[in-house]
Amino acid sequence: MAVGSGLFVTFEGGEGAGKSTQIRLLAEKLKALGHTVVTSREPGGSPSAEALRHVLLSGAAEPFGVEMEAILFAAARNDHVEALLRPALLRGEIVLCDRFMDSSRVYQGTTGDLSPALIDRLQAIAVNGVVPDLTIILDLPAKLGLARAKRRAGELGEVAPDRFEKEKIAIHQRRREAFLAIAKAEPERCRVVEATGGIEEIAEAIFNAVSPVLAKRTAVEDGER
Repeated sequence: MAVGSGLFVTFEGGEGAGKSTQIRLLAEKLKALGHTVVTSREPGGSPSAEALRHVLLSGAAEPFGVEMEAILFAAARNDHVEALLRPALLRGEIVLCDRFMDSSRVYQGTTGDLSPALIDRLQAIAVNGVVPDLTIILDLPAKLGLARAKRRAGELGEVAPDRFEKEKIAIHQRRREAFLAIAKAEPERCRVVEATGGIEEIAEAIFNAVSPVLAKRTAVEDGER
């Protein structure tokens, strides 16, 4: 368990995978079952981290190189952890987060060509012991994900793609493969959910993945009473 008696679930995947939609649906279902749920996102999630989000996604930090971007992501993550995530988990709440440490491993590590050793050192400082109990990896072909992201941006009135959406399809495909590699290497923590189906079908698959972890947490709490 990540920290305290809470449950920490992160959502990972490429652009347009539908993470925010699925987090919202899962949060609604868990709340209906009587759970206290906190939803968040990265980069961002706390006031200071949200300020860094703009710098990172606007591309303002890009000229300084991927190493500086990784350091800024780590700084934002640490503030997010200490200001929001850890307190919520210590209160025994369920935290659902759109991206976390695996995104840095993929975006700055795999396709940013930073060494795994550097990424690991940064993440150890950034998360400070707060590690997901479960990570849902929403998987779909890169081309489909980018098309969805472009459509979503149009619906929101966004003219230009963000720092990462604008990159070439081959880079997005490498990221997809990297997320799947993480899932294969850490099967106890990660669950891959196919994200090409309908929204409700995906939501059901996610709930089926979360339910056993939630049941285990409840059993532990009951045993401690």
